[in-house]
Amino acid sequence: MSETATQVFTEHRTLLFSIVYNMLGSVADTEDVLQETWLSWADRNQAGDEIGNAKAYLVRIAVNRALAQQASISRRRETYVGPWLPEPVVEAGDASDAAVRVESVSMALLVVLETLSPLERGVFVLHEVFGYAHTEIAEILGRNPSAVRQLAHRAREHVHARRPRFAPDKRVQQELTERFLAAALGGDMAALMEILAPDVSLWGDGGGKAHAASGPRPIEGRDKVARLIARSAARVGAGIEVVFRSVNGEPSALLFAGDRLYSVVVLDLTPDGRQVSAIYSVANPDKLSHVD
Repeated sequence: MSETATQVFTEHRTLLFSIVYNMLGSVADTEDVLQETWLSWADRNQAGDEIGNAKAYLVRIAVNRALAQQASISRRRETYVGPWLPEPVVEAGDASDAAVRVESVSMALLVVLETLSPLERGVFVLHEVFGYAHTEIAEILGRNPSAVRQLAHRAREHVHARRPRFAPDKRVQQELTERFLAAALGGDMAALMEILAPDVSLWGDGGGKAHAASGPRPIEGRDKVARLIARSAARVGAGIEVVFRSVNGEPSALLFAGDRLYSVVVLDLTPDGRQVSAIYSVANPDKLSHVD
């Protein structure tokens, strides 16, 4: 491989990772897809094939490899123990260069994207998140532009029906996250009842390998969630250290038991930003192994 070919792939790697991760919700599967994309890119360069637009070529290969990966991912999730949540993308504490940060949508939106078909999700990610035109997406997928527009319309309607478009203020989200964890770890039921929305849901992803607060299915309702959180906090004890970091672009928390990362907690807020509408807790150690 020439240094130029390697450099070109490296320049586009963050974009490729971002697109594929938002399509799959799995860091490990995304890395597999990027490895396959690299091999295809290396083969074309070693063969001396001329590639006019490297970025377009790499995105096309990565997107289609991600779609091909969906079948095996779906089979794995059919036997997954408990609620499945995306692998969190945690921003390094000293990250200062926004240009190299992964462009990832919120945990809440990723959960909604799981309800789309693979093609709908791919089109939504490319169009709504990365701004690709329908004609460009049609070229990437090898489909008719009108079919892509229909896929985009269905995906957008589906997502917006389940996830109203609003961007919570990050300062407000940080403050509410801190208040929630202080109440949860302190067993303050009165504060929890004030912070949680009446229809709040709790998603605990332990994958059968770690304790998951929600059990086999998400728990819904303020009373149930508050009581479950209080019981879990009493079981875990007072030895939990909280580190606040950005997860999937949002202020969130990493919970440590000693030196071990115990859980990543992400909150979704009500549109007015006053209460917590959903709690996502990722405790499966396989999904936390990539977190620095």
